[in-house]
Amino acid sequence: MATVFGTKVKRREDPRLITGNGTYSDDVALPGMLYAMILRSPYAHANIRSIDVAKARNAAGVVAVYTGKDILGKVGAIPTAWLPPNSDIKTTVHPALAHDVVRYVGDGVALVVAESRYAARDALDLIEVDYEPLDVVVDQRAAMQEGAPLVHGDAPNNIAFHWKAGDAPDVLFAEAEVVVRHEFRQQRLIPNPMETRATTASYNAGTGELTLHLTSQNPHIHRFLLSLILGIPEHKLRIVSVDVGGGFGAKIACYPDEALVGFASMELGRPVKWMEDRREHFLATTHGRDMILDVELAGKRDGTMTAIRVKNIANMGAYLSTAGPGVPTILFGLIVPGAYQFAHAEVDVYGVFTNTTPTDAYRGAGRPEATYVLERMVDLFANEIGKDPVEVRRKNLIRADQFPYTTPLGLEYDSGQYHLALERALEMLSYQELRQQQEQWRKEGRLIGIGCTTYVEICGLGPSQVAGAVGFQGGLWESSTVRVHPTGKITAFTGASPHGQGEETTFAQIVSDRLGVPVEDIEIVHGDTARIAMGWGTYGSRTTPVGGNALAVATDRVIEKANKIAAHMLEAAEEDVTFSAGKFSIKGSTERSVTFQEVTLQAYLAWNLPKGVEPGLEGHAFYDPVNFVYPFGTHLCVVEIDPDTGEVSLLRYIAVDDCGRVINPLIAEGQVHGGIVQGIGQALYEGAVYDEEGQLLTGTFMDYAMPKARFFPEMETAFTETPAPQNPLGVKGIGETGTIASTPTVVNAVIDALKPFHVRDLNMPLTPERVWRAMNEGRSQA
Repeated sequence: MATVFGTKVKRREDPRLITGNGTYSDDVALPGMLYAMILRSPYAHANIRSIDVAKARNAAGVVAVYTGKDILGKVGAIPTAWLPPNSDIKTTVHPALAHDVVRYVGDGVALVVAESRYAARDALDLIEVDYEPLDVVVDQRAAMQEGAPLVHGDAPNNIAFHWKAGDAPDVLFAEAEVVVRHEFRQQRLIPNPMETRATTASYNAGTGELTLHLTSQNPHIHRFLLSLILGIPEHKLRIVSVDVGGGFGAKIACYPDEALVGFASMELGRPVKWMEDRREHFLATTHGRDMILDVELAGKRDGTMTAIRVKNIANMGAYLSTAGPGVPTILFGLIVPGAYQFAHAEVDVYGVFTNTTPTDAYRGAGRPEATYVLERMVDLFANEIGKDPVEVRRKNLIRADQFPYTTPLGLEYDSGQYHLALERALEMLSYQELRQQQEQWRKEGRLIGIGCTTYVEICGLGPSQVAGAVGFQGGLWESSTVRVHPTGKITAFTGASPHGQGEETTFAQIVSDRLGVPVEDIEIVHGDTARIAMGWGTYGSRTTPVGGNALAVATDRVIEKANKIAAHMLEAAEEDVTFSAGKFSIKGSTERSVTFQEVTLQAYLAWNLPKGVEPGLEGHAFYDPVNFVYPFGTHLCVVEIDPDTGEVSLLRYIAVDDCGRVINPLIAEGQVHGGIVQGIGQALYEGAVYDEEGQLLTGTFMDYAMPKARFFPEMETAFTETPAPQNPLGVKGIGETGTIASTPTVVNAVIDALKPFHVRDLNMPLTPERVWRAMNEGRSQA
């Protein structure tokens, strides 16, 4: 059988999903099911004087109404699962329903359960809440000032934590030939997967078991946290999250809503379903980014960059979400030096409470923010010293012969050929010729800009000892079981939990490649805590580097046992038997062989097994990687700006990425395309805006712009392959690279196009109005 590793196999899950035969959380329909709705605060900050639910309780179809006081002692606080060390973190209490103070618009204050969704929704209007409005703060820098309204009384100056890493003393900048300084704003973004969050809970009073069908990127983490919140033993709690309509980080967190639905089912003894509408999603599902970043970069006139330091003031919202504190610290801070040979780096991070929706991971989670400020600073530095930004990158990139490479912040990059990816991208663009053509276009009045990003990211979130050291309250290994059935068909169980990335296909390819079994004979099972031993989920581009390698190790253990049986069947020594293309053969002999299916059948018949070998054939693995993995690449973009309107058009986009060995180029390309679109969404279109009273002004798709397919040219993608040296498959992550690289690439291109107007930087999103104003200000100053 030909190898399937590296082959473009179409996604096997797509026919099920696009024909409407998937089972998403809202598709679950159970006998006697009730429907839940949550009343949410219209105020960003207020005392709750009283809540009158009498009318709602007496409304037609209403079964129960719960307030925060009703569930005190029954539903625990919502925990934070990432506590960065040495940060003086304030884990303030986050109640499932506010009972004394609401802290952001969207904070839940009451739960209605009714016979229909409509009855539950109507009952919300009958609840009377007497609020005493309090002063509001939405900007994180303002929140840190003396006298600012306090979101939590036990967090002075609204500082949730303060974390530092590295050292870049003042003297380095005082004595440097060149120092570039700039402040950047990473605007707040709102993840918007096609499927909003949903939960269907069913409690069996006879067994004491609670089953939750919910939208989760990490079902076992949800099980662990919800068992603590609800006080139910973990072995009595089942989480099912098989088909999930996208996550982008928003479905990592454990939310109050899921706990409330589980509680209601336990209290009422009936199944309960809740699904947020899109408006509710805008308000109550975690947001991303929202950082104020002061950056200094020191270097020499010859283009050498020597030191970088960053102060990050991160808006955490009203509460610390599940993984929220890890994003602006570990995931952002440690990757700040990027792909370059900085001798010194320093990161100083403040996490700040405000009266806004809590923030957490959003595709890339910290790495896009770090890459953005670094790549923008490289362009500013190049402009300051009068050099081509590509030449500055080429001069400072870590060389292939320097790996493994230890950064000034302590990360050990595993492998890389950064220059190779750069040169490949430049060749695809015909960069030098385009630069020459650009000069002619400018003379003709055309505003053409070229942007470049060379990036590296930390992903494959794995080593459990490291996870503990950086404050992650869990392990980051992954589990897998490969079960071979008597007929040779295979069921593979994975603790990873894909939600659109295509692992039902790529994971089957891993097993198929190793066993020589057709892909269609392999079933991948995920997303159900009752069927899978344990897993830590899908985020941080860890599914393939960690989950995929767990699957590979488990498959190899199947082969190891099968080899013993095959040797016995062939009457040969184990060391004399080889396995290839689904067949066990004796070395040097093509005639004496048995197929994998023949060995499998014998494993189950158990008529004549080797001494000490048990019947059956399956392999188990708990894979804990020894290091993160570090994908890298170069992205280039060409834009044109309409001089009359400021509208930015994308003319070309080139992405050369290296994710180690590529399992399925078709799926890898799709991941890159999706990531690029999402990153460009931040660069040009998206941005959440609050007013001074904490009201979300961009709370619908009428106000929050999303990128559309017609905005984009055909994306030109290519891969270099530098295997990860420390995992069996040699793979790295690919799911977030596009988002990490594309935002600065496009912004660099727009700023390059605006050079005739002496524009140094613009805050994102680069809307036509913002670009038009910058051009006109540039004209007036000329």
